[in-house]
Amino acid sequence: MRSATPKVLHRLGGRSMLGHALHAVAGVLPEHLVVVVGHERERVAEAVTGIAGELGRTVTAAVQENRLGTGDAVRAGLAALPPDLGGTVLVTYGDVPLLDTATLTALVGEHERAGAAVTLLTCDPDDPTGYGRIVRDEADPARPVTAIVEHADATAEQRAITEVNSGVYAFDAEFLRAGIGGLAAHNSQQELYLTDLVGAAVEAGRTVHAVRCADEWLLRGVNDRVQLAELRAELNRRVLRRWMVDGVTVVDPATTWVDVQVRLGTDVVLHPGTQLHDACTIGDGAEIGPDSTLAGCVVGPGATVVRTHGSEAEIGADASVGPFAYLRPGARLGTRGKIGTFVEVKNSDIGAGSKVPHLTYVGDASIGEMSNIGASSVFVNYDGVRKQRTTIGSHVRTGSDTMFIAPVTVGDGAYTGAGTVLRSDVPPGALAVSGGTQRTIEGWVPRKRPGTPAAEAAERAGVHPVTQQDDSTGRNSDARNSDNRDLSRGGTAR
Repeated sequence: MRSATPKVLHRLGGRSMLGHALHAVAGVLPEHLVVVVGHERERVAEAVTGIAGELGRTVTAAVQENRLGTGDAVRAGLAALPPDLGGTVLVTYGDVPLLDTATLTALVGEHERAGAAVTLLTCDPDDPTGYGRIVRDEADPARPVTAIVEHADATAEQRAITEVNSGVYAFDAEFLRAGIGGLAAHNSQQELYLTDLVGAAVEAGRTVHAVRCADEWLLRGVNDRVQLAELRAELNRRVLRRWMVDGVTVVDPATTWVDVQVRLGTDVVLHPGTQLHDACTIGDGAEIGPDSTLAGCVVGPGATVVRTHGSEAEIGADASVGPFAYLRPGARLGTRGKIGTFVEVKNSDIGAGSKVPHLTYVGDASIGEMSNIGASSVFVNYDGVRKQRTTIGSHVRTGSDTMFIAPVTVGDGAYTGAGTVLRSDVPPGALAVSGGTQRTIEGWVPRKRPGTPAAEAAERAGVHPVTQQDDSTGRNSDARNSDNRDLSRGGTAR
């Protein structure tokens, strides 16, 4: 692979190759599951522990100290099993990522039905060059296997055989333990070959069975990044096909990538350039894309996500996001909410029906229901030492270019003027403006926005539209402060 990453930890479809292999084998429900590790054993063993957690079962890592071939690897794996273990031992590989549970289950079933010492999983590739050929007894109606002949050693007649060995086996446990002990390194590589057990079984008069796999892709291994890319594309093609059959619209399969852990509802639409990674869940009727990448996100039914990058975020039903939005971990948007163009949200809750339409950063905040955050606003959550939180109530209207200097709270139904820098809490129903020192006009919303949802929310919070008189002039303070001319203009961009 020419990589600092161990081969079996290279990823496709949202999992490492080893992850795919272990998920497939775990589906057969084996009593024991052993991974033989050698190269970069610490990193691979750590990955095994993580995958075992996903599977919710025990997976043992056995070390192959000297890596002396496939026979030596199986010997190391057997050493991690109970010495008197009976039944079937299944041998497969960490670099064959498309091999699935159904194929392995069929292999074990056929092996046990035939009562064989060893059963091979074989296939007929388009080009068998380089593979070991399966030689069968043509005189026997059951056509048992009599030998595996390597390509270099095969006659012209044997090279015409298209059935080849995949290297995946089901063994009788007793035969395998005895046979492994008798393997010898009589080859130029000085390695122990598992294929030699086929000849040993034939010599002992035991049955060697073979099960043909009709799908060559399932048995393809990975030895370089070209092969990895080919298998990644094939896996994605199969994943998309399955979802389309189940009622998902994929507008352009050539530019759409969906990991194996993703779950999609009925009538989901995936537009061109969509990538869904990790354990994304997309609700019925939602539309994703074009040009959107989501990782580990939950999207509610009927929501739309356009030209957006998001990770570990939640988007409520019938909500809209984008275009050009960035959802960081912990971003949560409520039902029918909106996160608009050039908006970044991190570790924040935005309530049902609330909107953050344009050019805004929302970090470490809680926003209530049916509030609107004006354009170019910033939730200033970091003081150089600590991250602190901003709380915005319901039915709040904040003007464009408002700076929320956390920690700060804006009460239900409050307003802010354009360009306001909030360093102090704003009571419910108040208007906050700043041109130098912040001014807070108590009761402004019930007086100037009577009958609006914001005024009603303020009144429910105990604020009443009382007119304040100026003792020296007899004019109310609203007139003195020119509220009718200037301050009533909230400045929210739409």
